[in-house]
Amino acid sequence: MTDISPAAGADDAPAAAAARPAAIRAVPVRHPGRWVSALILLVLAAMFFNMLAFNKNFGWDLVRQWLFWHTIVQAVWVTLQLTVYAMLIGIVGGVLLATMRLSNNPVSSGAAWIYTWFFRGTPVLVQLLFWNNIAALVGTQVGFGIPFGPQFFHLDTNSTITRFSAAVLALGLNEAAYMSEIVRAGILSVDEGQTEAAASLGMRRGRIMRRIVLPQAMRVIIPPTGNETISMLKTSSLASVIGVVELTDASESAIHLYFKAIPFYVVASLWYLFFTTVLSIGQFYIERHYARGSSRSLPPTPLQKLLKRNLTWRRTVYTAAPSREGRL
Repeated sequence: MTDISPAAGADDAPAAAAARPAAIRAVPVRHPGRWVSALILLVLAAMFFNMLAFNKNFGWDLVRQWLFWHTIVQAVWVTLQLTVYAMLIGIVGGVLLATMRLSNNPVSSGAAWIYTWFFRGTPVLVQLLFWNNIAALVGTQVGFGIPFGPQFFHLDTNSTITRFSAAVLALGLNEAAYMSEIVRAGILSVDEGQTEAAASLGMRRGRIMRRIVLPQAMRVIIPPTGNETISMLKTSSLASVIGVVELTDASESAIHLYFKAIPFYVVASLWYLFFTTVLSIGQFYIERHYARGSSRSLPPTPLQKLLKRNLTWRRTVYTAAPSREGRL
């Protein structure tokens, strides 16, 4: 029988305390490069805002005067119409071309590949000029009827395809080629097992695409589609080449009228920045909507991020205050 006495336990306590390892003192890693880069960026930002505030060549008083000028506002409306109509044609055409490209029919797949190859291989500026001069190719009258047979009615080419419609067709058909690759990548990102499972339940291919594949593919499709929409807003300025009075063309005309270049460039830039910001916010919330099925917690909104940082800062301040008092 082992005898355990209090004296023996008291003698072992100092030995156990001496053998116990000391507490680890964690020293945070220092990042001097971050502070240097942050300081450089702050200096550059201060220089930039100083130039904006004190450089009189910007003509901020003229910018305020002409920002909502009726000619500029009307040109902004034309720019928005070009963007919306072209993106509608691009998205619908892109989905159709992507479906054809993935089809087992070699004719449909080959036709979609040739379309994408042609419209991605030629500049959009050339396509704009081509559609603006379409009457030189098909004539002033276009007939509709049975192919290689009788024609039932004719349309005047110049009155049907105006400068605005030519710009919409050129931008929209060109965008469809790029959207087809975006949609195709999104469709291919969905696991084939889900398509096979739906087919085993008797679902048709069209319904599988609408109800199963495309809702999941939207997580991959939405980000580049948002980028394409923002790019289309700025690419619409090329329509000024064929005489469409959009934002850039209206600014150039006002420059020749008032002989003030920089203020009108600033006006155009502010309008473009405003709409690209609105589109970016819309893209964020659409991405957040389609992210519901991929993660249990949705990504926080900018307001939620701001509130979280404010709450974290307050907790840091309130928890640091008692520790200082305890040390004193």
